[in-house]
Amino acid sequence: MSLGSMPKDPDAVLPYSINWATEGSYVNDGTAADTGWLQGDTIVTSSWSFTGPDTALAIVSDSNNTVVATVVLSGGTHRRSYTVTNHVVLASGYEDDRSICVEVYQR
Repeated sequence: MSLGSMPKDPDAVLPYSINWATEGSYVNDGTAADTGWLQGDTIVTSSWSFTGPDTALAIVSDSNNTVVATVVLSGGTHRRSYTVTNHVVLASGYEDDRSICVEVYQR
């Protein structure tokens, strides 16, 4: 499931987060009621990957709490788009993916 697109400058190092407790939302503050997909379940593990036209985008770091997964990205090529995917495993054993499109433009 794709959650939409997010802008990024090639020189910026920025966090991008997915709040799994609020269906279909990506946020940077990690606050939300559990009104979405989790319904009381919690994230046990989270991993990030990306696909794109080149390898200029880089995953600097990633972290998660029980409902929000965050990745910090650097780089990217001007006028290129990358699909950044978060894969989570929940305490219940369920697994799922969510993706965002990161569009890189020189600002």
